[in-house]
Amino acid sequence: MHLVIGTAGHIDHGKSTLVRALTGIDPDRLKEEKARGITIDLGFAHRQIGDVHVAFVDVPGHERFVANMIAGIGPVPAAVLVVAADEGWMPQTEEHVAALDALGVRYAVAAVTRADLADPGLVAADVSERLARTSMGHVPCVAVSAQTGNGLDDLRAALVRLVGSLPPPDLAAPVRLWVDRSFPVRGAGTVVTGTLAAGTLHPGDELEVGGRRVTVRALESLGRPSDSVPAVSRVAVNLRGVRHEDVRRGDALLTPGAWTTSGMVDVRVGAEAALRGPSELTLHVGSAAVPVRVRPLAGLVARLRLRRPLPLHAGDVGVLRDPGRHAVLGGVTVLDPEPVELRRRGAAATRGQELARLDAAAELRRRKIMTMTELDRVGLTPPVPPVAGQWVVDPDHLHTLQQSLRDLVRSHAVARPLDPGPTVEAVVRVLDVPDREVVTGLLRPPLALRAGRVVDTSRATLPAYVVEAVGSLSAELAAAPFAAPDAERLATLRLGAAELAAAERAGALVRVADGVVLLPSAVDAAAGVLSRLPQPFSVGEARTALRTTRRVAVPLLELLDRRGTTRRGADDRRVIVAP
Repeated sequence: MHLVIGTAGHIDHGKSTLVRALTGIDPDRLKEEKARGITIDLGFAHRQIGDVHVAFVDVPGHERFVANMIAGIGPVPAAVLVVAADEGWMPQTEEHVAALDALGVRYAVAAVTRADLADPGLVAADVSERLARTSMGHVPCVAVSAQTGNGLDDLRAALVRLVGSLPPPDLAAPVRLWVDRSFPVRGAGTVVTGTLAAGTLHPGDELEVGGRRVTVRALESLGRPSDSVPAVSRVAVNLRGVRHEDVRRGDALLTPGAWTTSGMVDVRVGAEAALRGPSELTLHVGSAAVPVRVRPLAGLVARLRLRRPLPLHAGDVGVLRDPGRHAVLGGVTVLDPEPVELRRRGAAATRGQELARLDAAAELRRRKIMTMTELDRVGLTPPVPPVAGQWVVDPDHLHTLQQSLRDLVRSHAVARPLDPGPTVEAVVRVLDVPDREVVTGLLRPPLALRAGRVVDTSRATLPAYVVEAVGSLSAELAAAPFAAPDAERLATLRLGAAELAAAERAGALVRVADGVVLLPSAVDAAAGVLSRLPQPFSVGEARTALRTTRRVAVPLLELLDRRGTTRRGADDRRVIVAP
C-alpha cells in the first residue's frame, strides 16, 4: 500500500523536523534552507511504515512561499497539519488550512508538535474544533515530540489507518503527472518528479509535456528503479525527447489525446470573496500557478482566462489566491474546460445559470453530439448509451436528426427516383453531423445502409415504368435467355443507362457489359450449358451452344472468367472449373 501525504503548517512549527524523525531523511535539500533553518522549496522523504510505503511532500511555512506550498499539496490526496504546542494556531496555519479546504482535501491527520515544551491538550482541542469546519472534518489529533520521540508511534499508526480510509485510485485512468521538479542527471538526461494521482506509468510509455512527445526511459519510486509505478505514488521519470530546461514546475506529463488543454475555463467558486477580489488573481491547480482574469457570470459561477493553458477536466479543483495580499480567496471547481465565447447581450448570465445546474445531460444537451472520450475528458459520465461507436447524442437532438434523415431520404426519392438513396457522405453534409459513423446510429427501420447509401426498404425500389419495362424484357428473355436486347429495343422500353443501373441494383437484371443486359438467372444457366460442351471450348462453340451473338457471348464469357466459373487458356479456349 502507498500513501503520499503533504505537510502543512506555520513556519518553524517543526514540519521538516517531524518528517526527518519519521523517515530518517532530511527533506531540506537546498544550501539556503540549511543555512537559514527554514524550508523554502518542496522537500521529499519516504519510509516504509508497517505495510505502508509513506512518501512525504514537505512544504514551506513562510508566507512568502505559500505558492510553493500549494504546488506541493495540490496533487496529493492527504495532509498532515503541523501545529506547535507552544505557539498554537498561527497566521500561516490559517492560510495553509484555507488552501487545503479550498482544494477539498478530506483526508488528514493533525500533529501537535513540540509536546515536550508545552501542554498539547488545549492546542489539540482548538485544532480539532477549527478543522471540523473545513473539508477535512473530524481528524485524528496526535501529540508528538520529534526531540524525545514521544507520540511518533501513535502518529505512524494514525498514518497507517489513514491509508484504509482513502478511496482506491483509478489505475487505468489517463496519466496527468504534475511536475514539481525538473533536473538533469549525468548519463540519463532529463528527470522530472511529481505525485501520480491516477493511472499507471511504465518504461516505454509515450507521453506529452508542453506540446512535445516524450518517451519514458526509466522510472524510480521510493528510491528504487521500477518497471511499473501505479497511483498514488511519488515518482521520478527519466524522459527521452525533451531538455530539462524545457520542463518546469506546473507542466504536466500527459497521456496523449486524453486531456483538454485550455486557456479559458468556467468554474464554480467556493466563496464570494473570490468574486469580490481583484479581477487579476492566481489560479493554483496541481503544481501549476497561473495568473488569471476573473469574470463573474452568475451566482458563484465565473469564467477564468488563463495566461497559460492547462490540461483540465470538469471536476478538477484549484485555489484562487490574491498574491498581493498573500490571501487564499477560495477554491474553484472546473465546470467546463472548453466553454464557448460569450458574444450576445445577457449571454454571461445565461451561461452562469446553465453551469449552476451543470450535469452530463445538460452538457450533452448544450453540445448535442459528443464522443465518449470528450465526455470523459470533461470528467462526465455519459447520460445515455452511445448511438454508434464512441458517439453520444442528446436524445432530443437524436429525435430531430432521425426525422431529418427520413425527410432527406423521402425528398431524395422524389428528386431522383432511380437512385436507391442519398450517400452517407451527403447525409453527413446535410445533417451537419461530425462523422459518418453517427449516420449508422440514426438508422431505424425501414431505413437501412446499403452499398454506402441510406435506403428506404419499405418503398418500391424501381419506378412503375421501369418495373413494367423490365417485365416485358423478362418475358422476352424467358424464351431466349441469352438473346440480349439491342439498343433500339432498350430505347423502345425507355431503359436508359440510369434505368438499367437501377434495375441491376434492384436485382432485376444483370449488366454483362454496357448495353448488354440479361436476367440474373442467365449467368448460372450459361455455365450449365457450357459444362455440357467438350472441354476445352472456343468462343464460337460457346456462342453456338448459347444461341446468341458474339456481342453477348464474349462479355458473358469474360464475366464467367472473373467469377472463376471458367478458366481461359493460352489459345483463347476455356474450360469449366469444377466447383
